[in-house]
Parts: sequence; structure tokens; C-alpha cells
Amino acid sequence: MDLNDAFYKSLLDNLYDGIYFVDRQRKITYWNKGAERISGFCAEEVQDNYCWNNILRHINDQGVALCHGICPLAATILDGQAREASVYLHHKEGHRVPVLVRTAPLRDAHNDIVGAIEIFSDNTLQSMITQRVTELEKLALLDPLTQLANRRYIEMNLHSRLEELRRYHWPFGVLFLDVDHFKLINDTYGHTMGDEILRMLARTFTANMRTSDIFGRWGGEEFVAIVRNVDHEHLYNLAERLRILIAESYLIEKLSVIHVTISIGGTLARADDTVESLLQRADQLMYQSKTAGRNRVIIAAS
Repeated sequence: MDLNDAFYKSLLDNLYDGIYFVDRQRKITYWNKGAERISGFCAEEVQDNYCWNNILRHINDQGVALCHGICPLAATILDGQAREASVYLHHKEGHRVPVLVRTAPLRDAHNDIVGAIEIFSDNTLQSMITQRVTELEKLALLDPLTQLANRRYIEMNLHSRLEELRRYHWPFGVLFLDVDHFKLINDTYGHTMGDEILRMLARTFTANMRTSDIFGRWGGEEFVAIVRNVDHEHLYNLAERLRILIAESYLIEKLSVIHVTISIGGTLARADDTVESLLQRADQLMYQSKTAGRNRVIIAAS
């Protein structure tokens, strides 16, 4: 296919998924509108650059950087096999977005591999998030800075979840999340950058939650997650994934690359809990994470 043909460019640009082409050295030769929408990077910023050069920077669930090793795209160029994988790309605004990646080789008239194509689909439940934001705005239950649920909504939702736990034995857990050394960020880069960091964290939370989860800003640099239908193992795995994704996110300010980490405490709710006792227990576990060295997760034993 000749990508200079306006017909094919128009066809690819109107697809919802992100699509890009690379040569054998993984230099980007084409970048469609879907890739711009999902990643935040426009075609002019990425074409003729290498995909591993501070662009998508894919990582897996364990936080392992894929772009400097044998990522799905590089492996496809080597052996000609199509692949599919779930990874997290780096958005231009700093946060991590879950995507389903599919790769296939590009061959010339002699059947030699001359590059590859990657198609990536946004796994974010965007329509659900948009609907929830609209509902929260109507009820004045939205934090204006992060667009997450505010403290009032968190308290209301916890009352409902505890009532369900007592009546129907529906389990849920709570995570208390706090940004490490946030005062240092504000003192070093200013409060405007501090606000950008909080927005970056909020985008990471909303991009990686289930429809039944609630993430809210409790105050300052503190966040609370209400996670339904979980056990101890699943609550820990969710918290650990969020910790990794935040640690692997970053913002660029002039010549500085700004990383942050979070400390997380979590607990499953008990039938005799109140909103206050549940949040206090999660908060205490978060402080244990802080005193244990920060950038870690502690979940109460079942």
C-alpha cells in the first residue's frame, strides 16, 4: 500500500484505533489520527523519530520497560509473526494509558520484511468515565482540580457500600493513597506543577479502574479508592499496579523530568466498620508504607 495515496491516508485517519508504521530500525514513517488521540502526540512530533525514543515508552504490568528490549513490534520485525499484548503507553501529558497492542510485519514485493505496523486500542472505559463525571457535576460531587469524586461523594459511597456489606455480604476494600514528598515538588517546581502532578495521577487512576471502582480526592495530595467485589489478593494487586504505573509516569518541565511515587495503605471492609474506622485503618496503613520507605503498598491481613 502506498501511504502517499490520499485515499488510504484518509481511510486510516478515520479509524478509531491508533495505527503507526515503522521501518526495520523502528523509525516511525506514518502516524494516524487515532494514534494522536490516544497518545497525545501529533504526527509532526513523532514521524521520522524512533518509537523507543521517549514517545510511547510501553511498560508491562510489572513496570518493565519494553521499548529498549524486544517489544512486540521489534519481535515481529525479527521473526515475521503477528502478536497481541496488553501494555501501558506513556501519554504526552505524563500518565499511563492501558492499550491492547497488535503488531504485524510489513513486506516488500520479494516478501522480505521491511518494517512493521502496530495497532493500539484504548482500553480506558472512556464512555463510563464521561458519564460518571457528568453525574458528579450535576450533584456538585466533583473535585474541580482532578475531576475525581470529592470527599463528600467518597463518604456517601462508603455509607452505601457498608450497608450492602451488612445486608448482602458484598465485599469491598479501601485504598488510601498519598503522594511521596509532595511538599518538595511544590517547593522545587511551584504549585502549578504540583497541580499538574495531581491531575496526572488522577488520569492514571481513571484510565486503569473498573466500572465498579470509585477514585476520589480526599484532600491535598491524598486520594481514596473504593474497590468493590475484591479479596485481599486482588486489592493488593490493584494497589501494586497503581504504584508501578505512577512510578513509571512523568512530566517534563523545561529540562527536568519529574517523577513521583505514592505510598498506599489498604484494607477490606468489615461488617462492624463505620466510615471513620474504615478510613482510619487504611490511613494508618498508608503511614506504615511511608515509614517503611515510601513507594510501597501495605494491605491489612485478611
